[in-house]
Parts: sequence; C-alpha cells; structure tokens
Amino acid sequence: MSSDESANLRKQLLDAIRGHQAHIEFSAAVKDFPAELQGVKPGGVPHSAWQLLEHLRIAQSDILEFSRNPKHISPNWPEGYWPGTEAPPNARAWTESVAAFERDRKEFMALVADPKFDLFQRFTLGEGQTLLREALLVASHNSYHLGQLVFLKKMLA
Repeated sequence: MSSDESANLRKQLLDAIRGHQAHIEFSAAVKDFPAELQGVKPGGVPHSAWQLLEHLRIAQSDILEFSRNPKHISPNWPEGYWPGTEAPPNARAWTESVAAFERDRKEFMALVADPKFDLFQRFTLGEGQTLLREALLVASHNSYHLGQLVFLKKMLA
C-alpha cells in the first residue's frame, strides 16, 4: 500500500470513529441529555442512557488498551462491560464518563493516525487482531450504541 493510500485509509477510519458522514457524533448524542432521565429505562428497553454511556466508555477504553498494551487484561464479558446500576451514582458521573470517553477516543484516534503503527500488523495479544480491525470495531460499536442512545433520548423527550 502506498503512503497516499495508507493516509487516505487512516483519514477515513478517523472520520468513522469521529462519527462523521453516516454516523452521529458522540457529542451530539450526549448533549443536553436531561439528568433526571439518564437512569430511566422505559418498558421494553434493555438499557438506560447511563448504562449505554458507560458501556460505550468501558468498551472503547478496553479496545484502546488492547491496541496499545500487549499486557492488557480485558474485563470479564459481559458483566465487566456494563455498569452495575441503571442510574449514575452521583451528579458528576455522567460528565466524568463523557470526558473519559472523549479522552480515550482522542488517544485511540492518535494511535490510528500515527503512520508508525501498521494498520495490518497482528497484535501479539489476542487472536490475530490488527489496529485496522480495532478501528473498525470502535467505529461500528460506537455507532450502534449511539443510535440506541439517540433513540432512547427521543423516546424520553
């Protein structure tokens, strides 16, 4: 792959991770989510907004660490990827989770953008995953759950 092709692939991956084009941006999904509704789970809905936000944060953090730390140990599935409560434990928790998600996303994007990291090199940890695979996973996983979050926000409005 030429350096131009690699740069173009990285740019498109970063756009997908940001939520550009066909995906909603994280900041738009969490913006102005009413505090009194963050822990509400309407009938038939599997997760509250808080649970979705924390799941997004935990999963993305795990993928980031998996991608940069060959000694990383992932949480147990599924319990380690979801919060223990339907509502934020305190008034600061939502804001702190949003900030942590954004910080980890920025760090993951820097990893993807850095040409010294081969998108196709298999990690020593795992079962043959690559940075390309993890970037696609972050983009699709975040898109899926952000769609759920926006739908929930509309249901509760």
